[in-house]
Amino acid sequence: MARAELGYNGRGKCCSYKRTTVIVCSINIGVALYVLHSLYTSLYIYPYNDSQNVVKYTSDQIRKMEESIRIRKASEPIELIKLVKEINNEMLSDESTVELPRYLKQKITDEVLERLRGLSADANVSEQREVIEIWRQEKLKEAKQLTLGKTLNSTVPPEEAGRLARALEYGWSQLSENIGLYMPVEVTHEEHDDKPEGASEFDDEVLPGQPLPPECHAELHSDYDGAAVRWGLTHHKESAYDCCQACFDQARNAKPGEKKCNIWVYCPSEMGCYSPDIYQHKHMECWLKYAEKPKLNFKERYAESYRDNHPNAPVIVPWVSGVVST
Repeated sequence: MARAELGYNGRGKCCSYKRTTVIVCSINIGVALYVLHSLYTSLYIYPYNDSQNVVKYTSDQIRKMEESIRIRKASEPIELIKLVKEINNEMLSDESTVELPRYLKQKITDEVLERLRGLSADANVSEQREVIEIWRQEKLKEAKQLTLGKTLNSTVPPEEAGRLARALEYGWSQLSENIGLYMPVEVTHEEHDDKPEGASEFDDEVLPGQPLPPECHAELHSDYDGAAVRWGLTHHKESAYDCCQACFDQARNAKPGEKKCNIWVYCPSEMGCYSPDIYQHKHMECWLKYAEKPKLNFKERYAESYRDNHPNAPVIVPWVSGVVST
């Protein structure tokens, strides 16, 4: 009885396990079939939906679009594109270094030196550049003719003509450096006069000593004529200001019948001041003069004709003077 009971219970468990397995497998199969069905139906649903969203054009619209495409292609700058490509190719060829054999470099060097020796000894940089450029153009033309198969009486081998032409046309700066040809840059100095019209070039100069008041009417690099009321050879002042004040003092203190100073002339140069008389005029000389109608002897510069007759005269008038009202 006990054995039969155990056996019966074992068979019951076995049957329950099989049943459970079948059920689980059935569920899995059902899920798998559902998933496959969903994927299968989506393949037809989405294309159908997409087909419903496609824009349909009329024949007139299609014709206009084709016409627009044709016009756009016709308006493309084909020549400009070709030109840009050619320029790019030239730039690439420019950047490539053309190396010439040593014997050919030596021939070029000899020819360049021969052209330079033909110049005069005082030839400037511009003349040297011009001669070298003429030689380069002639040599370039010769090399190009050789590349075309023309027979010339040339020192350039035909097989090297192509490389020489490229070196002369595109790599001249590099070739010049390789053969040791250096042409200094010519600097042209131009003096710009930015002073206002009518302004003197000496207006910016500053006299030593106390600034001169407007009533002194000081004029730099000027020398006025007049009768001396006080000789400067023995009348020295520390500055032009003091000389101007001395003129006012003399006019104020002049006795009746005496000439009153209305012109002062001062030598501010430590090297002395030039004058066409027989005296040597030194620094700080202060001449007090009188003239009914003051007249200039010299202003700013001594004329070239004057300096031809007076070799000791400087270019610039060294005196400073003024006409005052007393």
